[in-house]
Amino acid sequence: MCRSIKRLRAARGSEDAPPTPEEIEAAALQFVRKVSGFQKPAAHNAAVFDAAVADISATTERLLASLQVR
Repeated sequence: MCRSIKRLRAARGSEDAPPTPEEIEAAALQFVRKVSGFQKPAAHNAAVFDAAVADISATTERLLASLQVR
């Protein structure tokens, strides 16, 4: 997987702050870049590229909000 994507969930017992929306979006962008093979999409693919980043960001936020760390 893409090594530049950092773990966003804090370790158990950690007092790390939850990830910011900017950190979540950066991870989503790295994921979409890796999967698509494009660092920056061509103009005709920009809308679907940006939509994918937004979808993955939203899904990541829901996932992190729903996880139960024991």
